[in-house]
Amino acid sequence: MSVVFSALIPVFLIIALGAVLRRILLKDPAHWAALEKLTYFVLFPALLIVSAVKADLSQVNVVGVAGSLIGTVILLSGLILLFHRPLISALAADGPAFTSLFQGAVRWNTYIVLAVAGGLFRAEGITIAALALVAMIPVVNIIAVLVLASFSGRHPPTFGYVLEQLARNPYIWSCALGAALNALHVPVPKVLVEFGDILGRASLALGLLVVGGGLVLDRLTRPRLIVFASLALKLLVKPAIAIALALLFGLTGTELVVVAITAAVPSAPNGYVLARQMGGDAPLLAEILTMQIVGAAVTLPLVVVVATALAH
Repeated sequence: MSVVFSALIPVFLIIALGAVLRRILLKDPAHWAALEKLTYFVLFPALLIVSAVKADLSQVNVVGVAGSLIGTVILLSGLILLFHRPLISALAADGPAFTSLFQGAVRWNTYIVLAVAGGLFRAEGITIAALALVAMIPVVNIIAVLVLASFSGRHPPTFGYVLEQLARNPYIWSCALGAALNALHVPVPKVLVEFGDILGRASLALGLLVVGGGLVLDRLTRPRLIVFASLALKLLVKPAIAIALALLFGLTGTELVVVAITAAVPSAPNGYVLARQMGGDAPLLAEILTMQIVGAAVTLPLVVVVATALAH
């Protein structure tokens, strides 16, 4: 599947560029901290708002697409949390490392979803993908914040602390704002949509550069068992759950394939920024993200082939 490979290769190259820049041009950690904050609080929220505002959902099975993907996130999260003790023991992981395994398993890379869905199905694919993003992002971020608060060890997971982190999470608020503007048919001036669109496109590149800047390169030559566990959960288990639920919801055609793509892409660079903000194991997550991109070059085309066969 040339479209899948053409979407993955630029992502891998941008991560590699981030690793090079960290060691040659931008050596000061303060530079990367600033890029992380810019991506987390400004650029990626702009992408989410614009994606929600521009999505035309009139021709999409909203309940089926949203239900299958939200169900996938909840089921997979529940399984990982249910078996967190044996997982931590078997993988020789601590709390922050477990949060990186969790985020690596449940999140998805927006850039690759939009690139592959748009490459295969043009405007229809992008519309369905946008619905998937708006539906899943609040759920995933609420669960991720709860997991990081519970396992990172930086702060006690009190109700007040968790509520504060949720209230400060820009991804949740940007999805809520974009969805409200779309649902209420609020007219947004074209100049503002273009402004947000430019910011959103910048977030994709900067987010991947930040991941590359956080890589510990020598670990890639001897990946730990927890990295392989994340690959299996994200690239195999998650798409299998998503396809099964999509079939239960009666999805066919483009909707089924886009749901499978959304579940099967590598995890997201914004999870790395959240790990940095809340005390997760960010270097491990950067390692997981990079290895998942390599693994997805094999698994993602296979998932697309299987979903396409089931879609007809």
